[in-house]
Amino acid sequence: MKKQMIYIMLLGITLLSLNACGTIAGMGKDLQRAGQVVEGKAQQQQQRY
Repeated sequence: MKKQMIYIMLLGITLLSLNACGTIAGMGKDLQRAGQVVEGKAQQQQQRY
């Protein structure tokens, strides 16, 4: 399960990087969104247990 979660996070970050805007600000927004997704998934896992 842990490996799957890491794989999903890396895939998401990669996809966001490929779609990132050409500016530092755009990339920062994409990274922030990726962090929010990871945080949401972590909270879901905590609620399961």
